[in-house]
Amino acid sequence: MTPDPDQTPGEDPKLASLETRLDAARRTEAERTAAPKQAMGMTNTGARTGQRVLSTLVGYPLGGGVIGWFLDGFFHTRPWIMLALLFLAFAGACFQVFSISKEPSE
Repeated sequence: MTPDPDQTPGEDPKLASLETRLDAARRTEAERTAAPKQAMGMTNTGARTGQRVLSTLVGYPLGGGVIGWFLDGFFHTRPWIMLALLFLAFAGACFQVFSISKEPSE
């Protein structure tokens, strides 16, 4: 093939066209995938459910222990009411987690 005298050496019009199409495809893909990357924080359903389960498993027994500690101080029965409420609160937390797991996912 003989080179075209109008064309600068090393420049191919097909290659330039390919580069512009690749740039357009990259921009389109970046726009398409930009929204999910921004929403990947703690807003997805799995993270919210995990936070609910964790707060339930920590909060119920902690609340039962604190209430039991105060009632034990009031009735002078340390540590029996606190232990009973800790076990009841843990059982309630397990029941609540079971209920959370039965909820349909969004």
